[in-house]
Amino acid sequence: MRYHVVTIFPNMFESYFAESIISRAIENKLIEINTYALRDFTIDKHRRVDGRPYGGGPGMVMWVDPLIRCVEKIQKKIAKRKNAKTLVVMFNPGGNMFTNTIAKTTAKKYTDIIFICGRYEGIDARVKKILKAKEWSVGQYVLTGGELPAMVCIDAITRQIKGVLNDNDSLEENRIASHEIYARPEIYEHNGKKYRVPKVLLSGNHKLIDEHRAKKENKIGKK
Repeated sequence: MRYHVVTIFPNMFESYFAESIISRAIENKLIEINTYALRDFTIDKHRRVDGRPYGGGPGMVMWVDPLIRCVEKIQKKIAKRKNAKTLVVMFNPGGNMFTNTIAKTTAKKYTDIIFICGRYEGIDARVKKILKAKEWSVGQYVLTGGELPAMVCIDAITRQIKGVLNDNDSLEENRIASHEIYARPEIYEHNGKKYRVPKVLLSGNHKLIDEHRAKKENKIGKK
């Protein structure tokens, strides 16, 4: 899987992708992450990539031309590879809610994903039409830009790629998993009160343990 991230803040991605599972996936050549500084693709002498919206209103809107120029360059690079399948994604609070199902499907279906990270008041609507981009949302809230959603999506999709996790059972969706989990010690005392691990988890009876976890999972799902 190759990720291509279009952003005006490419340095934001360096720290996160240099750590833990994502870093190992890059090192093992299971994924590739490329960032593209949008300001490198503008012809404006001040390196601007945005302007006032038509119809008035606060804030600035990201221009069509730098984004199309950047994405088309990426697409030309991708086209040199055989059997490449590309998805272009923009982020919008009103877009399709990104889910684990989408992450799994995307990991199987595509070889290259281009993430366009908007800023300010958003992206000129013609970009979506020209690029036939999908719009995803990572939650019913507004962020200052698309960089964090891009990191979230890259993380979730990468976990679905075979070999990224050392143990495939680490995929919570493939097993009975509870949001209520415990590790040592068996009894933890704090301010005179003892907090114990549920006895069923110490029983060694895997049938009862699975039933306990499934019950806890269902309770959380009803909230």
